[in-house]
Amino acid sequence: MTPAQNADKLIFFVNGRKIIEKNADPETMLLTYLRKKLRLTGTKYGCGGGGCGACTVMISRYDHLTHKIQHFSATACLLPICMLHGMAVTTVEGVGSTKTRIHPVQERIAKAHGSQCGFCTPGMVMSMYALLRNNPEPSIEELLDTLSGNLCRCTGYRPILDGYKTFCKVSCCQTKDGKCCLSAEDDATLSSDATEEAICTDLFHPAEFMPLDSTQEIIFPPELMLMAQQQQETKRVFKGTAITWISPANLEELLELKTEYPKAPLVVGNTNVGPDMKFKGVFHPVIISPTRVVELHAVTYTENGITIGAACSLEHVKNILQKATEELPEDQTKIFMALLEQIRRLGGQQIRNVASLGGSIASGYPNSDVNPVLVAGGCTVNLATKAGARQIPLDGDFFLGFCKTALKPEEVIISINIPYSSMWEFILAFRQAQRQENAFPIVNAAMSVVFKEKSNVIHSCRIVYGSVGVTTLSATRTCQELAGRSFDEEMLKAACTLVLDEISLPATAPGGMVEFRRTLIISFLFKFYLQILHKLQEMGLSSSVIPEEYSSAVEDLPRNMPKTLQMFQEVAAGQLSQDLVGRPIMHQSALIHATGEAVYCDDIPSLDGELALAMVTSTRMYAKIISIDKTEAVQMPGVHAVITADDVPGNNTRFLFDDEKLFAENEVTCVGQIVCAVAAETIAQAKAAARSVKITYEDLTPAILTIEDAVQQKSFLSPMSKLEKGNVDEAFKTADHIFQGQMHVGGQEHFYMETHSMSVIPKGENNEMDVFVSAQHPTLAQESVASALGVPANKIMCHVKRIGGAFGGKVTKASALASIAAVAAYKTGRAIRCVLERGDDMLITGARHPTLGKYRIGFMNDGRIIAADVTFFVNGGCSLDESDLVQKKMLLNMDNAYNIPNLRCSGFTCKTNLPSNTAFRGFGAPQGIAVTECWINDVAESSGLPPEMIREMNMYKGMTVTHYKQEFDSTQLLRCWNECLLKSSYHNQKIAIAEFNKQNRWKKRGIAIIPLKYGVGFDVGFLNQAAALVHIYKDGSVLVTHGGTEMGQGLHTKMMQIASRELRIPMSYIHISDTSTKSVPNTAPSAASFGTDSNGMAVREACQILLQRLDPIINDNPKGSWEDWVHEAYMNKISLSTTGFFRGEDAFVDWNKQEGNPYSYFSFGTACSVVEIDCLTGNHVNLRTDIVMDAGISLNPATDIGQIEGAFTQGLGHYTLEEMKFSPEGVLYTRGPAQYKIPATCDVPQEFNVYLLSGSKNPKAIYSSKGLGEPAVILGSSVFYAIKDAVAEARKVNNLTGPFIFNSPATPERIRMACEDQLTDQIIRDEPGTYIPWAISV
Repeated sequence: MTPAQNADKLIFFVNGRKIIEKNADPETMLLTYLRKKLRLTGTKYGCGGGGCGACTVMISRYDHLTHKIQHFSATACLLPICMLHGMAVTTVEGVGSTKTRIHPVQERIAKAHGSQCGFCTPGMVMSMYALLRNNPEPSIEELLDTLSGNLCRCTGYRPILDGYKTFCKVSCCQTKDGKCCLSAEDDATLSSDATEEAICTDLFHPAEFMPLDSTQEIIFPPELMLMAQQQQETKRVFKGTAITWISPANLEELLELKTEYPKAPLVVGNTNVGPDMKFKGVFHPVIISPTRVVELHAVTYTENGITIGAACSLEHVKNILQKATEELPEDQTKIFMALLEQIRRLGGQQIRNVASLGGSIASGYPNSDVNPVLVAGGCTVNLATKAGARQIPLDGDFFLGFCKTALKPEEVIISINIPYSSMWEFILAFRQAQRQENAFPIVNAAMSVVFKEKSNVIHSCRIVYGSVGVTTLSATRTCQELAGRSFDEEMLKAACTLVLDEISLPATAPGGMVEFRRTLIISFLFKFYLQILHKLQEMGLSSSVIPEEYSSAVEDLPRNMPKTLQMFQEVAAGQLSQDLVGRPIMHQSALIHATGEAVYCDDIPSLDGELALAMVTSTRMYAKIISIDKTEAVQMPGVHAVITADDVPGNNTRFLFDDEKLFAENEVTCVGQIVCAVAAETIAQAKAAARSVKITYEDLTPAILTIEDAVQQKSFLSPMSKLEKGNVDEAFKTADHIFQGQMHVGGQEHFYMETHSMSVIPKGENNEMDVFVSAQHPTLAQESVASALGVPANKIMCHVKRIGGAFGGKVTKASALASIAAVAAYKTGRAIRCVLERGDDMLITGARHPTLGKYRIGFMNDGRIIAADVTFFVNGGCSLDESDLVQKKMLLNMDNAYNIPNLRCSGFTCKTNLPSNTAFRGFGAPQGIAVTECWINDVAESSGLPPEMIREMNMYKGMTVTHYKQEFDSTQLLRCWNECLLKSSYHNQKIAIAEFNKQNRWKKRGIAIIPLKYGVGFDVGFLNQAAALVHIYKDGSVLVTHGGTEMGQGLHTKMMQIASRELRIPMSYIHISDTSTKSVPNTAPSAASFGTDSNGMAVREACQILLQRLDPIINDNPKGSWEDWVHEAYMNKISLSTTGFFRGEDAFVDWNKQEGNPYSYFSFGTACSVVEIDCLTGNHVNLRTDIVMDAGISLNPATDIGQIEGAFTQGLGHYTLEEMKFSPEGVLYTRGPAQYKIPATCDVPQEFNVYLLSGSKNPKAIYSSKGLGEPAVILGSSVFYAIKDAVAEARKVNNLTGPFIFNSPATPERIRMACEDQLTDQIIRDEPGTYIPWAISV
């Protein structure tokens, strides 16, 4: 039998529209089809691997077994269109539109301020919509579960949860209006010393939301239901250019196909095969999709257990097991409970909705969460071939090696038998991951034990691990040794020794974290022992004593819907209702974010003849380029050109950056450096050709990756920077105590949801080009393109509509990429579109600078710090970019809130063979201040004084001066500190935490309160300028254009608020289209928390000029309307267009004199955080955070609080979660959400309160507001130091006191290994230098 020569027609529906695809290609994913073929661009590309949720859609299908319609969310990037025959797809466009009507699910996320950059919003909407289609009034648990697979980089999740919580069933602490029944009324006021202004706590009003009416939803197409009921029992075949997709109609056809194509994978959800093909280059000429085979979906309840069809989705399995545990006796469901526990935390719901149980088994991946449970539970699988059937156990003999099982090539898993447990049988499952949800396990395990009846003697046991070898591993020898032993402490000691010997991890093991993983092996065993021993004691079968303080070791860390409060100052009494300044106004694009109508760079319709661009990057960290062979690439289908340095008509050196090339010439200095690029008809063709370019290298030495190696080799990108205050050396002589220490702060990937995107369009004459780019600095992109093409800047028009997140990563890097795209457009004469894939974006564009801080501190007995000498080393990567500026800002901000009388700080920018690092929100301050807080903590540990006392004692007070001699008033700093102490109930919490820690050995809580002083504005004076252009049209409508870019921070919204106030017209009259160098030239970057300050002043001036022109007309006709006045002005030939300009302060730093006034003003704040850690696993939960922030007089409290929460969450990620990992060869491992974990909904503090300090005014900025985009990132360090506090408490149990090295981020690995105990003492430690590790710290 061979595949049909004539492929079948693919029939499915999208948003109620019938799609008939006669040439369905199995390689085409639904995401590509929606965006490129159907032009439904609301569904976004975020990662391409199902890990971010940006491409979430709802799939609906008719279930033959239940005869019901199923609705479920899924990630379009992993769904081949061939899977969709007979199904209905609903995208965000099909849910609602501003052109027709918006849906409540869209309205609520928008009006609850849950959309900032908006790129993730359609995915959030679709996940929630799918939930509501299944349950119009879901529980809080269902809401949290639903959104666990969706990532957001802007909001911090709180407003999304608050908005969607209004759909949920009402219960205590989870009410629809966001209020908690336990909230005290007096919590809604600031302390008495604040002000008497009115305080508000409502950012939105749920009563104004449209009700959800489930009767108005799109129905499942009757035609599809009829098709499903009358479908012919024949296989379907879809043939692409390289792959044939076959969908058998029944089991007989499936077995025949598997006999004929034994190497063909069976694909149900494409969650394993899809990523392998996309990211690992695996190729399958034939794919079999058995989704229509009824036997593979059958669920049977037998007297021995439940038999579940292999094609049942994990979400369906979860529901089956949940129902069974509710209906059956507890003794029978222990295996079900263990499996249920693992499935709940496996991936996001979109993945669980399509991934199958059989697929997890057949793939044989070592990090499978379900396979260890199936093995430990004694489950069996039913297999079939054309020749017959057999049943085999899932045991140590089933999983043979990496992705290898005992399945014969022609065998198919039909079903899995999950047995009932017995009274004397116990089974538990464990996992530890980098993030609590939607993350692959670092180590997972399942352990079962069967006791001899009515005794504590082990009859048999199974100990099974995942993620510690090439496959699922069973500790068979250990289990044999334990049989017949009593379940007691002696057994535990023996078990730990035996299992460490049997399950051995080499020092070079893939995945790294070897000592941590060894520790987890026995930590899980210890948890298992405690929990089973407790069960035995309840049954009266054990005399072993478990200390009371051990009891919490077996409990999971709490996970609840966050309880939140946002408090801000009400506008002044008498403010006009149409004057929206100071009010919590919705982001002006929020509704079109939620409907998918908002246009991002890659959403711009393609032009006829447009080409796609793919980069060819270096695979060596430091090497000479011997040759570039383009021969094969240029001959491939669809390829128009391979562009190299030789094709650059102008300057191949990056504009403003003399040490970096657009295209590598002669040598490469990092893995990921762009060598050339391929322009082709489609992105698939461009990528295929890029892979065929052959580059020959000759390695060069020395290759440097780490800060330590750079220091040793004296490899620096710029001269040392230094600031000094007082007489440091003399002060050390008088100090009572001196100590030295260091802290390493890791890098951080920007992970903006929209990757770098651009479209360059040659105009066909005079070398003109339009550049549409996702960039924070349009002028730099314009100048860079002009430099590369060798033309004046007036020939290049750069346009930015909106940006799907940036955080500093789209200032300089976007300009280089736009230049490369422009060179390609110049060479081909065609429009060029370049959208980096997530992995390439992370590889090429750099990150936040890894930093090593070394310090020497002198302090007195009472805690006063009198001398500090601090040196910072930042890893700049292979070229300068903005690294020197970052390092200098680190020095300017390192004092944070502390007035150290004698302070010396020095900075070195290290040159290494890593991708060049760049600007990131906070611009060096997050690293520098983290180091400062480290030595503040060390002083507290060394002196035995409370850290809050050390902080307050050494804080700036009143009118004062910085270490670079800038004078400022620190009154609001101390107010934020005192308010936060009060609002967080700091001292009461500290007492409660001490009591908790006393009662719990293996769970510890910690608390930290961190103050903040942050300089706002550019320390390079010429950047503190802005311009605006305002047009009033004859109908009275107003168009505002300014130099800032909208990237989620609400800049356009604030500009409209300002224009509305100044022109005295409603905001509805005002529109902002985009940012363009064609309208406003010579713009400064949207950065440094200064965009509103500068552009707002420019818009204000322009509006005031226009109003002055209108004043005579208004005075002549005071009762006229705005439209009357504008018309009259036009008739009188009065110009209704003007520019405004803002000339900011001449900020400067004289580094030779070590003094200056780099900042316009300072923003202040304080955060207090409480955490709980699991000392056995390194897991932690953020219990509570209170933030008090000085926002001056907020222009828009909703936007400002959103910026604070989002920045805090990004900082939380930087300090506790996000870890970049490089190989010893300089290859970045963490190149997508599967490997790199940003915060998710599970990381939101379970009590999260934000207070805007009232009564604060700032004469240096518009309407007394303050810039808030960056500062709160640093407040995320309060979580880090709360974790360190908890770790310190754990260490005290083992008499480990005093300062200790605890580097950032505080990952589970670092937490667990810092909690030194008898288990960490038991593992083998590898001697550094005796092996080559899998990953290195850079």
